Amino acid sequence: MAAEIAAGRLRPGDRLPPQRRFARQYGIAGSTAARVYRELARRGLTVGEVGRGTFVRATEGRGGAPALSDPPDQRINLELNYPVVPEQARLLAQGMGGLLRTDVLDAALRPVGAAGTPEARAAAAALLARADWRPRPDQVLCTGNGRQAISAAVAALVPPGGRLGAEEFTYPVLKSIAGRLGVTVVPLAMDEHGVRPESLADTHRRAPLHAVYVQPTLHNPLSLTMPPARRAELAATLRRLDVPAIEDTVWAFLYDDTAPLAASAPERTVVVDSLSKRLAPGLTAGFAVVPEALAARVEAAIRSGGWAPSRFALEAATRWHADGTVQALVHAKRQEAERRQALARDRLSGFTLRTDPRSCFCWWDLPPAWRADLFVAAASRHGIAVTPASAFTADPHRAPSAVRLGLASPPLDTLSHALTTLAALARSAPDDLVLA
Repeated sequence: MAAEIAAGRLRPGDRLPPQRRFARQYGIAGSTAARVYRELARRGLTVGEVGRGTFVRATEGRGGAPALSDPPDQRINLELNYPVVPEQARLLAQGMGGLLRTDVLDAALRPVGAAGTPEARAAAAALLARADWRPRPDQVLCTGNGRQAISAAVAALVPPGGRLGAEEFTYPVLKSIAGRLGVTVVPLAMDEHGVRPESLADTHRRAPLHAVYVQPTLHNPLSLTMPPARRAELAATLRRLDVPAIEDTVWAFLYDDTAPLAASAPERTVVVDSLSKRLAPGLTAGFAVVPEALAARVEAAIRSGGWAPSRFALEAATRWHADGTVQALVHAKRQEAERRQALARDRLSGFTLRTDPRSCFCWWDLPPAWRADLFVAAASRHGIAVTPASAFTADPHRAPSAVRLGLASPPLDTLSHALTTLAALARSAPDDLVLA
């Protein structure tokens, strides 16, 4: 059956016969037919719909558990990190009906600029609100995805050849964005509460910074959340130095009871966010909440960079917000993150982890015998991809022996197997392994 699907003889959307008919067709027992159907679903090749039957999946399953007959080097990817919950597609599908009406679809497929639509800006302002912070819809600008929102903010605030401060461990894409824009990323020292304001002041004193990029809530990769007192202190430092900030809140939907840095420094903070983590990785729409004084610069950067949003994505997101789909998915993903964190703490018990019960990833300080590069290579030989600390360091010469594990994407049983394998690997000695 798998070969039939791979060869295209069974096409996406084709319905498989009922199990009893399938058993008669192939001359096998009903219990064997049931095992075949379970294995096809486990491999991600089919999907069952209650009351309708079993269908060939529209796309090849990715990130599923290795099939029983798959080669041992099939990779379990703990580098990518997109939260997915079982009810996701069903919930999103329910909100698509109205959008597919001919007249609505015709409007949704027209181009749109950085200002998006009034409805999309209002929905985004509501989605991004946290604690007592409520951005105004007229502060919201829209981009094609979150990375483009970051790119536009950096391009608007930091000239080519300029200096951008960032936490000493930072989002790897920021480094590539800065490189393309000709911007130097300058590391800022951190402690258990996040970036240290005195480090920002000292760094700026030595050579002025044009802006600062920070992740105060569920920092990637350390899962730190900056307490309110530190946010206030950082805001005061930014104000005293007259330095604007780019606040990345892409993971803050998992931890929405703390106000952003923008609440303490609204006149100089650009908040960037996106929908891919809240909703689905294939739905790309980014947002920037911009102070009035910076709005023209950021909008010009979006326009000149070709980073305008897709109107279809904005229309879909607006509808999903209005009908409660977004809130339902956020609630489900928060619960799923807590389950996966509990699993990680159990499987990696005894090791040094830095994480948060609400985070979708964890930072693993490896045992002294291991270097990060050796551990990544050894994990790869076991079919597991993990990210070394060097990918996150703003200073490439100061990478500790640590790895980040993305917990969100694999099925739960696959994640359990991967974590158990990595724990056994970490308890062994590198000298016991032959690393190619």
